[in-house]
Amino acid sequence: MKLSDKTKETLLGPLSANNPVIVQILGICSALAVTVQLKPALVMGIAVTIIVAMSNVVISLLRKTIPMRIRIIVQLVVVAALVTLVSEVLKAFAYDVAVQLSVYIGLIITNCILMGRLEAFAMSNGPWDSFLDGLGNGLGYAIILIIVAFFRELFGAGTLLGFQVIPQWCYEHGYVNNGMMMMPAMALILVGCIIWVHRSINKEEK
Repeated sequence: MKLSDKTKETLLGPLSANNPVIVQILGICSALAVTVQLKPALVMGIAVTIIVAMSNVVISLLRKTIPMRIRIIVQLVVVAALVTLVSEVLKAFAYDVAVQLSVYIGLIITNCILMGRLEAFAMSNGPWDSFLDGLGNGLGYAIILIIVAFFRELFGAGTLLGFQVIPQWCYEHGYVNNGMMMMPAMALILVGCIIWVHRSINKEEK
């Protein structure tokens, strides 16, 4: 199926040009909190992508029947139901990751990216476009988490996904893991560096 230019922009725009984290500066808190290791960052990115995409579809289907004065409440109920479902699935099949993510899975309910897409897009567009918008924004968020977690785990612990990457001989010759990479402040610095690189590449963007 060939996608129109508008549909491509809806899906692909959030991956770079309109990325929710480095362009819209949303979802920064979780980007700092769950990126100490790559595995929880990857799971968090997948969870947010699924929840944003599916909640967008549900709200889009219900948009003409939702009274405007209670639309935020309805959105929160839909999101809370999906977050609870994802949380229970994680506890059942990936308990160790669920423990690592702790309260941050529950806090997806208040994620600015998610609520922003429901209000700005799903409430005024059809289910298919809303699904693509949610998928694109979720993946854009996940990409930033994965990049930050990659560097934090690699240089902070010498591992990736829990597997030793930096050879033992490096440590024997004096290499030391950078403990600062484990601190939330370093995640903020890394996000800032990504924003700087992104804007340097896309100088024409305002």
